[in-house]
Amino acid sequence: MDARLNYFASPTAGKALKYFMSAGRTLKDSPLPTATQELVALRVSQINGCAVCIDMHTKEAAAAGETSVRLNLVAAWREATVFTGAERAALEVAEEGTRVADAASGVSDEVWASAAKHFDEEQLTALVVLVSFMNMANRLNIIAQQPAGNYEPGQFH
Repeated sequence: MDARLNYFASPTAGKALKYFMSAGRTLKDSPLPTATQELVALRVSQINGCAVCIDMHTKEAAAAGETSVRLNLVAAWREATVFTGAERAALEVAEEGTRVADAASGVSDEVWASAAKHFDEEQLTALVVLVSFMNMANRLNIIAQQPAGNYEPGQFH
């Protein structure tokens, strides 16, 4: 499978992606725990069906020490007992923030309040930006049909 577009060869995409990748690095350095970031990135990508991002975030999480059990259960996190309360709250924000077309209200007050019990304002800000960032990354990759499977941990960081 070949991608429809080569973003790295496009002057326009190159300029835009320079800032996009910078935003991604800023998020990596945020106070939101790394494990939570990778679980959220993976879940958003699963919902959107972005194979290249699923490949990337599964490998990044594993390289950071995440277990295969937890990675395999992200898609069914509600029924899984391996996630902390904070991770569950973040995954719920990720789902409601990604499925805005399915629930016109976006992230409910109940889900937000649950997340606010586990994260401070700076972490919540990072979480919201991460969910938005991942939705944009998923769309860039899905539209251009970027192939998955060859990502190496650390490749873009």
